[in-house]
Amino acid sequence: MAHSAGSLPAEDTKWWVAKPSADGIRFAQNSAPELVFHQIGVDDDPSAVGADSFDVAIATEVIEHLVRPRNLPGFAKQLLRPGGHLIISTPYHGYLKNLVLALSNKWDSHLTPLWDGGHIKMWSRKTLSQLLREAGFRVVRFIGAGRVPFLWKSMIMVAQKPEEPGQ
Repeated sequence: MAHSAGSLPAEDTKWWVAKPSADGIRFAQNSAPELVFHQIGVDDDPSAVGADSFDVAIATEVIEHLVRPRNLPGFAKQLLRPGGHLIISTPYHGYLKNLVLALSNKWDSHLTPLWDGGHIKMWSRKTLSQLLREAGFRVVRFIGAGRVPFLWKSMIMVAQKPEEPGQ
């Protein structure tokens, strides 16, 4: 996550930024030196964050790289206050886009296995919604982003943690 100082919210906003790699932390600190960064990932123990709870957790273009993607909403759920929101963006892979890729013979270049550290999961609106519901979130918004409808480059999903335990 990188923002210019001019695009950050008001000064009373508290930012807690997590990256799992030391290289990612260095890059992020150089991009936004006014923020505090911590080296922690969704496979780590969320209690390392401390007793803080958050209104919003954002994961941009991350979940498609995770071997255990269920850990992302599970990690976020432990850190969000009741009623808090999880915002996830990931490359979009719906039926029509996948069909166009297949018919245009673009699968090999689109999802090349030769990309070290590349995408290991493909998400559609249906599969990402299912993952979030399984984790106890309520999906409140879907946004297709980039290109034309149903051939979107990415999607953004907004999900809400229940206000009360057990909801």
